[in-house]
Amino acid sequence: MAKTIIVKQIGSPIRRPEKQRQTLIGLGLNKMHKTRELEDTPAVRGMVNKIPHLVTIIEERGE
Repeated sequence: MAKTIIVKQIGSPIRRPEKQRQTLIGLGLNKMHKTRELEDTPAVRGMVNKIPHLVTIIEERGE
């Protein structure tokens, strides 16, 4: 099993730029306090780092 991270949405996309909304959708998040378990890849990390005010990493799971 690959390394995974659990990401939680902590901010609302209301009154945010369209790119930030699309990044949330790309991560599979669309409602407040939703969590997703995603594969820990550079692409996912980059998306999380682009919107640190809207999401947080809850947990990192190794192999």
